[in-house]
Amino acid sequence: MTDWAGGGQPRQPRIGESSTVDAARLRRVNRGLAQDLSGKLTDLYVDSHEASSRPDAYCRPSRRQFLNRLTADIRRPGFAMVIAETGGLVGCAFGFPMLSDTFEWIGFDSGRPRGVEQLAAAGGIFAITDILILPHPQDARVALRLQERLLVDQRASIGATLVDRADHPTLNTLRSWGWLDVGAFWKPTGATRLRVLILPSANQHR
Repeated sequence: MTDWAGGGQPRQPRIGESSTVDAARLRRVNRGLAQDLSGKLTDLYVDSHEASSRPDAYCRPSRRQFLNRLTADIRRPGFAMVIAETGGLVGCAFGFPMLSDTFEWIGFDSGRPRGVEQLAAAGGIFAITDILILPHPQDARVALRLQERLLVDQRASIGATLVDRADHPTLNTLRSWGWLDVGAFWKPTGATRLRVLILPSANQHR
C-alpha cells in the first residue's frame, strides 16, 4: 500500500455531512464497475489527500499516478474491490491475490513469516494495494470494515501491503488497525525501501 490515504487525525464533520459514517453501506465492485467508477475513485483519492491534515510529501495527490495504478490493478488476475457509501462514495479498498512466486524477489530483514509460501500457493494471501477513506471522526471504523470485508470475501487468511518506511503516519495508523510489520522489502532496482505489513483475517478463525 504505497499510497494509502485517510485515517490520520480525525476532523469534525462539515455541515450537512453524515455523522454516521460507521454505518456506511459496503458493496463489492467487480472489474467492469471499478473501471466505470475510476473517475469517482480518483476524486476520492484526491479528496482523501487534500482533506488530510498531514503536511508531508505523502499528502500531495497525483490524479494521473493513481489512475495509472488503479488501471494496472484492475487488469490483474483476481482483482477485487469493496466500496463504502453513505449516499456518496466515502471509502474503498482493493487489491489482488498474491502468488507464491511473488515472494521470490522480496527480502525480509527479519526472515519470512512462517508458512507464507504455502499460504500464497493456496491463494491465502491477498495484497491490499489501497485503502482510501475521506477523513471523518469515524473513518477508522470504515477502514476496519472495508479491509476485513475484502479479506473475508476473498477467503484470504492474510492481507499484505507495502508502505514506504519513511511514511510514519501511515505505518502507525495501519499498526493501530491490527497490521503487523514483518520486515523490509526492496527490489533489485530502485532506492525506495518499503515495509511489509500483514493483517490476519477473520477467516483464520472459521
